[in-house]
Amino acid sequence: MSAPLPVTIEDIEAAARRISGRVLPTPLAISPSLGKLCGEPVGLKLEHHQTTGSFKLRGATNAVLSLSAEERARGVVAASTGNHGRALAHAAKAEGSVATICMSRLVPENKVSEIRRLGAAVRIVGRSQDEAQEEVERLVAEKRLVMVPPFDHPAVVAAQGTLGLEIVEAMPDVTTVLVPVSGGGLAAGVAAAVKARRPAARVIGLTMERGAAMRASLAAGRPVPVEEQPSLADSLGGGIGLDNRVTFAMCRELLDDIVLLTEAEIAAGMRHAYREEREIVEGAGAVGIAALLAGKIRDITGSIAVVLSGRNVDMGLHLSVMNGETNPFREEAA
Repeated sequence: MSAPLPVTIEDIEAAARRISGRVLPTPLAISPSLGKLCGEPVGLKLEHHQTTGSFKLRGATNAVLSLSAEERARGVVAASTGNHGRALAHAAKAEGSVATICMSRLVPENKVSEIRRLGAAVRIVGRSQDEAQEEVERLVAEKRLVMVPPFDHPAVVAAQGTLGLEIVEAMPDVTTVLVPVSGGGLAAGVAAAVKARRPAARVIGLTMERGAAMRASLAAGRPVPVEEQPSLADSLGGGIGLDNRVTFAMCRELLDDIVLLTEAEIAAGMRHAYREEREIVEGAGAVGIAALLAGKIRDITGSIAVVLSGRNVDMGLHLSVMNGETNPFREEAA
């Protein structure tokens, strides 16, 4: 008998009550173009319409609200590839706290500047999420800041699962959910919620070929380090943490598959989102569309929900992708 999962449907329902009024419930829009391609209804969960431009606000808000007044007064700290930092800066400010965000040099400048605009202190450290995390741990030890992890935390995962509750409410007959996966907070939470409501539904994780940490870890049977590389899906970069306590077990138990996308396929997903759906999404937010366009989702029967997880893309990069660029990082990656 398998061990109980660290986040339950009751935890997700409690998170939904806690963050209500502070986080937007986002719409699910039917896509005629993708429906025609797949031969089944396809709904786009427009989570990039969230207040801070990504799903991360759900988890950050729930985590901050779960802290004591004394902990909030000390200040919060996290490592981030951008979107969690932006969300935590927003959530901390809303509750009278101050956030410090540690990021690697691979994080795009547009995400760094937005975090600073929200009043957070920013520390740029090294070229990997692991190096940024080392700085977080130093600040926790020396300055007694309270760490709010970007994914491997029960309160974060529970709140990301509220997105899954909204999917099932909007599309009760959903049979397949496509969700981006990096550290696994979103995928684990969504899968827990969807499978509690629709046990037969498939939940498939999508990520880029470059540095697919959760995929590599699941294949190895344990969390493993991966080399981070530049990608259009920069928000999906980083490891899952070698001492992962929450998301690895949940993704292993709940995800039906993880599908990898090339840079060209991610670019095609971004272009389709813009040209056909009139939506601006970052690379990480386009991986579900990319997988459908590339024919990488097998055995499609019944309604499909695709999570568009974020919009916080550098607009110069977005323009180059719209103009046909498929791999702006090819020289660095060579």
